[in-house]
Parts: sequence; C-alpha cells; structure tokens
Amino acid sequence: MKTVTIKDVAARAGVSPKTVSRVINGEDHVRPEIRETVQRVVAELNYRPNAFARSLSSSRSYLLGLFIDDPVSGYAAEVQHGALLQCRERSYHLVVEPVDRQRAGWQDHVRASLSGLRLDGAILAPPICDDAELLGIFADAGVPYVLIGPSYPPRDSGAVWMDDRAAAGEMTEYLLSLGHRRIAFIQGPESHSASARREEGYRAAMKAAGLAVNEDAMLRGDFSFRSGLELGELLLDLPETPTAIFACNDDMALGALITAMKRGVAVPDALSICGFDDVASSRAAWPQITTIRQPNAEMAAAAVDILVDPAFRKDCADPAFRLMLAHAMILRGSTGPA
Repeated sequence: MKTVTIKDVAARAGVSPKTVSRVINGEDHVRPEIRETVQRVVAELNYRPNAFARSLSSSRSYLLGLFIDDPVSGYAAEVQHGALLQCRERSYHLVVEPVDRQRAGWQDHVRASLSGLRLDGAILAPPICDDAELLGIFADAGVPYVLIGPSYPPRDSGAVWMDDRAAAGEMTEYLLSLGHRRIAFIQGPESHSASARREEGYRAAMKAAGLAVNEDAMLRGDFSFRSGLELGELLLDLPETPTAIFACNDDMALGALITAMKRGVAVPDALSICGFDDVASSRAAWPQITTIRQPNAEMAAAAVDILVDPAFRKDCADPAFRLMLAHAMILRGSTGPA
C-alpha cells in the first residue's frame, strides 16, 4: 500500500505542500476555505505527517509531555487517553512522564526529561500541577505548560478545570433528597487540592440543610482502592453507622462498596455509596456506582488544543486559555432512599 505524502495531499487539495504544512501545524495566514479543504483532504487520505521529518524542518519537536504522579490510576488512564487521542488528531505525539515527589532527586529527573525530550509543551495533572518547585523547573527550561485541575486558575499559563466544590455539593444535596442525614465522607489526600474543594462542597450542602457534620465520620483516604476498603470498615464500626458514604473518588467508593458486601450490608437498601470521577471501575462494579462525571479526557484534550495553538505560544497568559468544563451527576444503582 502506497504511503500518502504531503505532496499527495497538496495535489488533491490544489494547493502547495507549504500550505498543507501550515494547515497541519495550525499556523496563521491561511484562508478559512483553504484550511477547510486541506483538512478534508487530510481526513479523506488518512494522511499522517512524519514527526521526525517535521521536527527537522522546524524548530518544534511535535512532542507533548504528560506529567503525572500516579500513571496507573483510573483517573490517569482517562487523562492519558484523552490527551493521546487529541495528539493524534493534531498530528502530535505524547510521552507520559511519572513524577514521584517522594523519591530523592525527583527534580533532577524532571530536568533531565525536559532537556532530553525537547518538548513543545507539557500537561501537568493534579496534584503536581500545584507544586511551585515543579512549575519553576518548567519555567527555567522554557517549556510552556497547561495545568489540569489546579487549586486556583493561574495568571501566567493555560489551565483546564471543573467546579469540584459545586459538584460535591450537588451530590450531597442528592443524598439529602433521598432522606439521608447520616452521610459519611471519605476525604482524599491533603496534598490534592480537589479533595479540599469537594469537602467544602459537602460541608456547605450539609450546613444549608441545617445539619451538623459528624467529624467522626470524616475520614482521610489517599484516593486508593485499599484506603476505601480500610475506611469503609471504620465507618461501619461507628456506634451510629452512616446510611450513606460519599467517597472523594471512585476508587475509594469501590473499596467501601466491597467492604459493605463483605460484611453483608446491602447496597443500596441498607447503605448508599457514591463516588467522584466516573472512571471505568465505577461502571464495572455491581451495583454500579453513582458518581460525578469529571470530564477527565475532555480536559486533557482541551489542554492539548491549548498547547498547539499558535496564539498560546505567543501569549500563554491570555485568559482565553483558562477554561472551566462542565461536570454531570451520574445516578446508578449504588444509591437509594434512606
């Protein structure tokens, strides 16, 4: 099968190879109708630019990096998937770099990665997106970056996030509407700003309902399945057991669900359980877990679009490159009336 070249695309579209290159690279000075024609021909011919040849003919590498602290979590899988598919659409390549800040010398590892990879840009996922030292390393290296879910929108870089506080408030209000009053809450790690925002939403909804939060039923997890298992045991051992458990992410909700089933506590008849994120595990469980759908893949895809936008490379502080995406509450079988 003959390999499609840029000259084939140019001939079919009736333009020069240089124009095709400008369209593929997202450059300015191409009329909208020409851009649309070239993009249509690229799709028809299934043309895929040669990344090595492109990097040789320009100052760019067409390589983006995704830096994340836990690359094997369900959340990370969705972020990687969204970034990877969008990189493919934009004719870029993606490299995933884990950042283990518990490991001595992690800073040197990041510096070596930035030096060796020659990235055109990077996506920083939570919680490392809030690490001032890490951001300083990227600034020193001159690598533009987009933050996913930062604790607050930055002024000098791109960012994509959702309203964790509002989403957690909506979930708590839903549990209250089912008649639940003893609602336990499994927090995420203190180092993760989203955990704090979700707790704020939970507390605000409880206060608005005129209910005091039982601090004994507020337990700190680490977003892992194992912590959900262990904390589920503690919550079910409370003198006044909760009628609902709201976990700060789906992995912990799944752990609490397994603990309930192991102890013969019927879900949702005797105990409702809900999570946050809508990762694959929430849909694979039985009953399936009620959760907040966080647009993980969409946020990663939006981050890719920002990084490859020529306007972002000119002015990364432009507010147009700071986006909040919508969430959704997904009601499933793990929640029911108190």
